[in-house]
Amino acid sequence: MLHPLDLWVLALYLAAITLFGVWLRRPNPSLRDYFLADGQLPWWAISFSIVAAETSVLTIISTPGLGFAGDLGFLQLVFGYLIARILISLILIPAYFRGRLATAYQLIQQRFGSRAKTAAGLIFLVGRSLAEGVRVYAVAIVIGVILAALPPGWRLPWTPAEVLMLIAALTLLYTFAGGLRAVVWTDFMQICIYVAGAVLSLVLLLREVPGGWATVAATAAAHGNKLRIFHFGFSWTRTYTFWSGLCGGAFLTMATHGTDQLMVQRLLAARSQRESVWALLSSWIVIVLQFALFLVIGVALFAYAQLHPLPEAAGAFGRYDRLYPQYVAGHLPAGLAGLVLAAVLAASMSNLSAALNALSSSTILDFYRPWFAPGRSERHYLWMSRLATVFWMLVMGLVAYASRHSRSVLESGLAILSYPFSGLLGMFLLATLTKRATEWGAIGGMAVGIAVTLVLSRLGVAFTWFVVAGTVVTFAVGYGISWLSRPQLPPRRAQRESA
Repeated sequence: MLHPLDLWVLALYLAAITLFGVWLRRPNPSLRDYFLADGQLPWWAISFSIVAAETSVLTIISTPGLGFAGDLGFLQLVFGYLIARILISLILIPAYFRGRLATAYQLIQQRFGSRAKTAAGLIFLVGRSLAEGVRVYAVAIVIGVILAALPPGWRLPWTPAEVLMLIAALTLLYTFAGGLRAVVWTDFMQICIYVAGAVLSLVLLLREVPGGWATVAATAAAHGNKLRIFHFGFSWTRTYTFWSGLCGGAFLTMATHGTDQLMVQRLLAARSQRESVWALLSSWIVIVLQFALFLVIGVALFAYAQLHPLPEAAGAFGRYDRLYPQYVAGHLPAGLAGLVLAAVLAASMSNLSAALNALSSSTILDFYRPWFAPGRSERHYLWMSRLATVFWMLVMGLVAYASRHSRSVLESGLAILSYPFSGLLGMFLLATLTKRATEWGAIGGMAVGIAVTLVLSRLGVAFTWFVVAGTVVTFAVGYGISWLSRPQLPPRRAQRESA
């Protein structure tokens, strides 16, 4: 049970992080400053911000559940993450910096035209808002654990939904005020705190298991080798194998980090192309350590549960997402538990803020300004971006409500991202790797690729294969349509284009 001190720590921390984000605001910012911090952020801050955006509250509460229920096989995906980062650094980042772009989809416009950019932008808006809605639901899980763990005399007369609305309001406040600059610097602070809290949680957990790590390792070995990482058997339906992890992790990360405005926005905020590459590659080291830490916490919780049964509510709806926050609330010292839980909530605020900023930037720069209100003042566009932020917050709330019966919020979030971004990655590869691809070929290929991904999900194929299949189909169909529909060129011109 939480101590009253924990409640004060929670309140003070949330207030402090909100005020810090507001303090970072700049008077009368330009659109480039508001959405890209004027390209002046250091690479190491962007690196931590990438990690925070890539993992967020899903990692903190759901990854320990994966370790508890299975083994360390999720790490197989992380090896694919490195391959993707290298390919993005070689193919996509140079293209973004050549054009001095503000959104990822302006690259599509330069290569194919406005219709392809519109299609790509719409896919991003739908896919990212759905995935972030699942993350909002993850915040509700943590809030529910906190409210249930409060002492009787300190119970709040609020429901988890009402508390979530308060946190969303605080998030909107500093997103409005500080833009991307506030997002990145609050990311940096929060990831340092919640990772430090996780390390301390693991240390205290091992102290509560007689024999410490030796007992945890023995228990893991006796229950199906829960410390196992690699599964080399090939399967289309098993989620975590070496081959699905390597291929699926690479394609998924290329899609999310190379074509998703949430990530591309951070990469474009670096001082130079070189620093952008450094930020992306260095973030992989932090990702590996972070996933390994939270998976091991899950295995340690499993060993602890053999001696001290955990509440049945932890497995409600077949999930284990409440296990880690319940342990923090019930076993960490007074004050420290509040700080760790506050960092979890604050991390969710930061990630939500980044998503809102990215959705708002794409809405205004890719759609509103060129299509509905060209030539208006920067002040007008800034106010419209804030209205767009409120709109997307409402959309995420609806998605969060629909996600309440998910098996695992982490897997649900990754699966939802896989549907639209498989088509997006295929389109971006057509734009950067081919000269023959046409606008209608790219649009048609993307539509077919996303449809194939949806069909595979109905056939029971593991979500780790979704982006692989969707990208390959998008590229192949898009190139085929372009080849068949393109007018026949004179021999000399055709020879020049193929060179």
